[in-house]
Amino acid sequence: MHPLVLSAALSILGPTGPVKWAFTTAPARDGFVAVEMTATVDEGWHLYATRLESDLGPVPTSIRFTPNETVQPVGGLEEPKPVEVFDPNFGMQVRYHSGSVVFVQHFKETGVGVPVLTGEVEFMVCNDRTCLPPKVVSFSLDLPKTEAKP
Repeated sequence: MHPLVLSAALSILGPTGPVKWAFTTAPARDGFVAVEMTATVDEGWHLYATRLESDLGPVPTSIRFTPNETVQPVGGLEEPKPVEVFDPNFGMQVRYHSGSVVFVQHFKETGVGVPVLTGEVEFMVCNDRTCLPPKVVSFSLDLPKTEAKP
């Protein structure tokens, strides 16, 4: 089968799931670059926060960046305040996001050339009846060239 036809067939057959991800970059303060990872979660579903009370429950959202000589992360991953509730299905407090949620990580250029940033997001979603197995979404971004301030 022709590769383009195979790719189109797989995208039609494969479920998209209740979460859509978008990855964007923008120049930020003092020569940094902001990388935004936006999850749009279908109504009735929720995506777990990056930190949970225990590893005996749902899988927390994890964002991993491939080490890169041209950029380095600055500070920690920024996450909006999640909803926190006791979930009787897991028997523990859980933290989650619904609707649209934006995670942000800042980077600083350290090398020459056009930096490309790759990584992956691992996440799990549930609704009031069921949970889906964890899923991994890979991404690759060309980072904008920044001008560092003296």
